[in-house]
Amino acid sequence: MSLYDDSLLCNYPKCRTKLSGFAWVTACSHAFCDQHGSGEFSRSPAICPACSSALSGKLDIVRTELSPSEDYKAMVLAGLRPDVVLDISARALAFWSYQVHQERMYQEYSLSRAEAQVKQMDKVLTQQNQSRELELTGMRGEIASLKKVMEEYKRKYSEVSERLMERNRQYQKLQGLYDSLRLRNMVVGVGDKDMLPQTGHQDFTGVPRQGTPQRSPQFLSEGDGRFFSCLDADGAKSFFQFSSPAPERGRPFTRKF
Repeated sequence: MSLYDDSLLCNYPKCRTKLSGFAWVTACSHAFCDQHGSGEFSRSPAICPACSSALSGKLDIVRTELSPSEDYKAMVLAGLRPDVVLDISARALAFWSYQVHQERMYQEYSLSRAEAQVKQMDKVLTQQNQSRELELTGMRGEIASLKKVMEEYKRKYSEVSERLMERNRQYQKLQGLYDSLRLRNMVVGVGDKDMLPQTGHQDFTGVPRQGTPQRSPQFLSEGDGRFFSCLDADGAKSFFQFSSPAPERGRPFTRKF
């Protein structure tokens, strides 16, 4: 509020509205709006709400009109000596100057409180930023460690994948070898069956002879390979021998015609 501002403010702490119409002024140089002045000064003894001063005099509290009429202005100081008029005017100006000074002090106090609150908030904000930076640093370290763990898992996964692919290739190779050996054994078995003697074969004597019972094929291992055989050593020997009846002793051989 400047010196040339045409309105004062209510000095009630919780009001501070611009004064208009009627106002209550006190001997301690405070002014109040009509609502708070009539409410506070209706009790006895009257106490100033601004400075807690006792207002017991007859003229310590005055309800005045802030915008008086021209007739009032013409007659209020009429008949007074110039020194009295000047004294009244000086006191009125002093009241106004005090209100201006009080408003300036209040604004400076409000500004100092606001600056203190700003400093406090800035301090709190700085502390929060520092704590956030610490948390962020910790999270970055944790992320870095997790990345290392993930890289380690990726490396292990690649190794396991390569081993699995190698095992699959070995399995496919062994499966191919197994299929080829099985197919070859099946072909050899069919050929050996065709070479076996038939049941009821007659030798040179004309006597039917019981066929040798067929043996089941056997696998003979030699080194890392396997060879298919359908006859053992004794069976092969008996297969390639033809038995002939032994001549009876004491009887000469006679040929019949």
